[in-house]
Order: sequence, then structure tokens, then C-alpha cells
Amino acid sequence: MYDAIIIGGGPAGLQAALTLGRMHRRTLLVDSGSYRNGTVRHAHNLLSNDGRDPAELRRIGRAEIAAYDSVEVLDAAVTAVTRVDDGLTVAVDGRLLHTSALILATGVADELPAIPGLAEHWGDTVANCPFCHGHEFAGRPVAVVNASPHAAALARMLEPVASEVFVVAPADVRAVAGTTEGLRLRLADGSSREVAGAFVAPAWTVRGEIVDALGLERQESGAVRTDPFGRTSVEGVYAVGDIAQPDHLPGPMFSLAAAIAGGQLAAAAVVQSLVAD
Repeated sequence: MYDAIIIGGGPAGLQAALTLGRMHRRTLLVDSGSYRNGTVRHAHNLLSNDGRDPAELRRIGRAEIAAYDSVEVLDAAVTAVTRVDDGLTVAVDGRLLHTSALILATGVADELPAIPGLAEHWGDTVANCPFCHGHEFAGRPVAVVNASPHAAALARMLEPVASEVFVVAPADVRAVAGTTEGLRLRLADGSSREVAGAFVAPAWTVRGEIVDALGLERQESGAVRTDPFGRTSVEGVYAVGDIAQPDHLPGPMFSLAAAIAGGQLAAAAVVQSLVAD
């Protein structure tokens, strides 16, 4: 019987494991090895680690967790989660494991606009967050490939950073190719535009098989509805990181710092729940 099983080995899951380890709670971290920022080589806007490779952040996190004997790490994918009278049962690696609490840190999956060449540069010169990747294009032209009502606001946010902001709808971009200086956008009118980088707004979905199986309540955005401590609508189940959205936020917070904070808060709530029980 585990005090907690964490599904997901990104920043939210790693921080939850670290916090539980420091409280000597028997914890299992299950990591499928699939990460939203798997194509990113430099993560930014994270204090003391600005510019570090996300893979290196995960390696450091695992090394720190290894110092706590109560935490185990399993590289595998969870196939099912079931509620039982005394908690939850998790099916993984051919075994059925029991836990008092489940922390979901499974992240989301992005679906990029269907523009040839765009996906090849995702996480490098194509990004979605100006806070995480905008400064790297400072003083050079950038494109906002976005037809949503938020495109104009994003463009204004980038104005102090870029030398020029070019806004274009995805339907008006025929192809994207890499250059020595960034990207070349081939447009529907036959012209082309060279920019240092491009910002897009991918459609995203919660990696939701477990979410759906447990019947967790969702927000209008599609994220899992939580309270500020990551508690979901199902007792004993917590959601953290990109999949979670508390009521007081207009949407999920897609950032490393927010994911780490969410993991810590949920782990603290798990410990408090165990004490109360």
C-alpha cells in the first residue's frame, strides 16, 4: 500500500515526489517518458535554471529524489486506475498497486496547425509562450501565426521584444522552412516572410484516459477542475501541472514554475489528508 502514487515525471510530478519524500511517505512515481516539452532544448523563465535543458532538469530532479528512500521511480505507463473501498488501484507494468492518494501529473498533448514544416521547428523557433521563448528573438522580426481573438494581444505583448511583429492566420501560411537566421514563411499570396521565430496557439488536450475513467470534473477549457491544492472532484485524486485548472484561474497555467508549485501544494495536501485519516 502506497501513501501516494504519482503519474507523470515532469516538473509537477517530480516536485510532488520530492515533497512527499521529505515527509517520509511511501511514494511511487510512474513516468511514461512522454513529455510535452520533449522537443525543447532550453527552458526559460524558471528562477536559477533559466535556459537549462528540460531533460537536464528532469535528470537533476530524479537525482534529488533518489536521496529519499521512501520514494520509488518506475519507468512505465499506467494502463488503468480503479477506485476501491480503501483507496485506488493502479495497473502498471503487469502489477496492481494500491494507494491512498493519486496525483495526476500527466500533462497535455499539443496539436499544431496543419502547416507543412511547422512541427519540425516546434520547441525551437516555433513556440507558443512569449514568457518562455520571446526574449530569444529580441531585436528581430517575429510572426504570430494565429487567427484567434487573442492574436492581437499576443502581438502587443511581443512589441517591446521584437523589431517587428507580423500577424498572419494559419490558413494564409502554405509552408514553413528553416533558415540560418530563423524561419521562412511561404504565404498564400505567393510571397514569403523571413522571421526569427513564430508563435502559434496549438489546440491542446488532456492526456485523458485516466481522467475519463475516474469521471473527474472538467473546466470549460477541458482541464481538470481542482481547488488551489490540486484536489479534484473525486476524493483521493489530485491533478497538477498543465492538466489542472483551479476555479480562480481563467485557464490552466502552462509554465514550469506553476507546475512545480502545483506539485508541492498537492503533495502537502496529501500529507495533511493522511494525517486527518
